[in-house]
This record gives sequence, C-alpha cells and structure tokens, in this order.
Amino acid sequence: MNRLLTLLAVVCIFNFNGISQETGEDDLGAWYMLFTTNKVSEKLSIHAEVQARYYETFGNFNQLLLRGGLNYHISDNAMATLGYGNITTDTNFGDVDGEENIAENRIYQQFVLRNSVGKFKFSHRYRIEQRFIDHPITGNDTQHRARYFLRVTYPINDDWFLTAYDEVFINLQEPIFGQNRLYAALGYNVSSNLAIQAGYLKNHFTGRNFDRLQLGVFLKTDLRKKTDSSDW
Repeated sequence: MNRLLTLLAVVCIFNFNGISQETGEDDLGAWYMLFTTNKVSEKLSIHAEVQARYYETFGNFNQLLLRGGLNYHISDNAMATLGYGNITTDTNFGDVDGEENIAENRIYQQFVLRNSVGKFKFSHRYRIEQRFIDHPITGNDTQHRARYFLRVTYPINDDWFLTAYDEVFINLQEPIFGQNRLYAALGYNVSSNLAIQAGYLKNHFTGRNFDRLQLGVFLKTDLRKKTDSSDW
C-alpha cells in the first residue's frame, strides 16, 4: 500500500509540473508596444496603439491588441477618452492541433488626471470596459470591467527618466478580482515627441503570476493643418 501511495504521489507531482509548465509561468515573456497620440485640434487628439504579446521573449504568440480612441483634452492635466479595441488571444502556452483563438471587441471610456509633487509626476487613469468575447468553446459572452491605473515618473535629467505603475482590474461580475499589473522601467526621451521605455512587468492573476519584459515606443504627432505665413 505504501509503495502504491508513493507511486501515485510521484505521478501527481509530474502531472502538476506539466500543467504548470503549460501555462507559461516558468517562462519570461515579452510585450512589444507602440503608442501614438495624434493631435487634430486644440482640444481633440486620436489615440492609437499596437501591442504584440508573447509567452516567450522572442516568440510563442499570446495576444495581439489593437486599440484606438478619441481624446478630449479638458485641460493640460485632465483628459476624457472614448475608444475601441480589437483583441486576439491564444490562451494556450503550447501548440494545440486545431485550436482557435479568442476574439474580442471592446468599447471603453476613461478619464485621466495628472499632477506633480516636486519632481515626481503622477498619472491616474480610470477606465470602464464593455467586452464582447467570442470564445471558440464557450461561445459569445459580454463582460464588464473597471480598471484603475496609477503611474509615477521621475526625471533623472532632460533625457532619461524612471517610471513605475500599478494597475488593478475589477470585474463587474464574478469573479470580482481580474488581475493586477506591477511595472517598472527606464525611459529615454529621443525628442520632445518620441520616447522609448524598457521595463519589467509582474502580471498577477488568481493563482498565477507571469513575468514579462516590455519594450514600448511613445510617439506624439500634430495632424493640424499648418498655416504658411507667406500666404498672408
């Protein structure tokens, strides 16, 4: 009997390790991101972003996120946004024959407030999302979610800066807790309109934790028609 129990324990351990490995928790993944803010008038700008997320640093597709939005700049320190996102997600770490990805269309509303304390710059983002999910196994589902994002940035000099954020996701249906993202990075201002960041993200779900490298490019453009003074 003791030998049988020992054998069963060994089998369970191997099975557990195999399942854990299949989630990708033991691998260092990566998110490659481009964010743009495109000014179209004194009060309006267009947000556009692309995020390619991988279970491993240089491969093993996890998610493609395409998101856009119309920003209304209330002031230099306050902004409201109405936007849309299209998300394709592969939830399996390993290759599965005949698997289909999850497709999601998302509408979101958000409000951003900014303030400074000494050299520290703070950004608070409040977001509500309506998620229309097409799952190949469970079918169509509509979910709602609230998110709060707090970022702090510290300038080292005119070119280099440190930044960190924490973001909590709260489902408006069961289960209540969605996820938490804790991030820290080093950034470089290439110009007044272009910055890059390289950092580390700890992405926590209930019972699971993922480690992700992040490489982000942040671009600002001005699409307003320029007036040629020679015409006057």
